[in-house]
Amino acid sequence: MIDTPQHTGRMSIDDFRHEAMVETPSTNIECFARARAGDGGNLWITAIRQTGGRGRRGRPWVSEPGNLYASLLLIDPAPIDRIGSLPLAFALAVYRAIRAVLPAGGAPLEIKWPNDVLIGRQKTCGILMEAELLPDGRRAIVIGIGINIAHKPDNPLYPVTMLSEHGASCSPDELFAHLFRETADVLRDWDEGRGVAGVMAGWRAAACGIGEHITVNFPDRSIGGRFVGIDDNGYLLLDEDEGARRSIAAGDVFFG
Repeated sequence: MIDTPQHTGRMSIDDFRHEAMVETPSTNIECFARARAGDGGNLWITAIRQTGGRGRRGRPWVSEPGNLYASLLLIDPAPIDRIGSLPLAFALAVYRAIRAVLPAGGAPLEIKWPNDVLIGRQKTCGILMEAELLPDGRRAIVIGIGINIAHKPDNPLYPVTMLSEHGASCSPDELFAHLFRETADVLRDWDEGRGVAGVMAGWRAAACGIGEHITVNFPDRSIGGRFVGIDDNGYLLLDEDEGARRSIAAGDVFFG
């Protein structure tokens, strides 16, 4: 029998479990394996090293020891129409965890829509959310997080950095302790999507580039305009160069 957490009311830090691994192809893959075996969710899996880590759209992610690699398994965390804001909520938790280990007075720590965390406009974190409908009808959601602490990609497609370049001397375990706590707090406030407006207010306070001209790339086209902000559902609001205002659910954002 797989342990299934029992919930009454909002989540708290005591609802979450953690399993630490030395090496795995992917912490996301491990979480889905637990879900298929009947795990009830609220399970963190961390690894010292990943041999097959990946980011959005299948992009590879450097996974050497010294960085933080973690995934959280959630089972039916919210109705499907409220799931879209979950990656933004996680970005806020990651932002707060990183903020806790960075020295004061350094380069700005910000969130780039939808869920990249930047230091001085350079990416230091990747967040990947995946979903699977299980045979028993439950929906498994896995959020994978990779944070550059001591390593960063050698030939990135965009500017990247790592925490050690900004005076942070934390270990992956220390950073994960902050992430564990901050995620519990944010998910409590998110409240299965009912508290999304409050979470988005925290996201806006940390947002990168509001008011600036941006380009949003889609698989088949790009559009430019002024980044107005995000709405309470987490959609990016763009005043297009042609004059129309557009709400965008997903895309890659570039500044300038």
